[in-house]
Amino acid sequence: MIKPKAINKTFQASSLILFLIMSATQLVYAQSATTVQEIADLSEQKWTWMADKNVNKLDSLFHEKSKFVHMSGTWNKDRELEIIETGSIWYKNAEVHDVVVEVFDETAILWNRITLLAVVRGHEVSNEFTVTEIYKKYESDWKLLDLTFSSVRDIHSIEK
Repeated sequence: MIKPKAINKTFQASSLILFLIMSATQLVYAQSATTVQEIADLSEQKWTWMADKNVNKLDSLFHEKSKFVHMSGTWNKDRELEIIETGSIWYKNAEVHDVVVEVFDETAILWNRITLLAVVRGHEVSNEFTVTEIYKKYESDWKLLDLTFSSVRDIHSIEK
């Protein structure tokens, strides 16, 4: 026969374990939601820096081994910064329509659907893209590892 005190102790232990699990889950969710917003804000800031040709800020954001995939080729950080600084491609305005962020530990992937108004070799063009951005956290800073433009139609949607 189980004594009432033993049942009470078991119930208290079970309740404590359940409380700790729920608290940890809420903490992880809150951190994840905060990280999602942080990445979305960082991406938005990146578009502003690109429009402003602020290569100093972009240099800090882009990882040394980052890659940039465009319609005309793939290149590294130094080439992307040179293209932005010289105005070979001027990211005049990125109108962001959708943003989805997934966080995997210290890595975040952001997908956004944009209409990009750019000046490419002196010609103003407007294109619809889904842009994939991959970020990794190093100590307290997020670094952009990859930015890939995928040409899409304006009816394209990003499923969450």
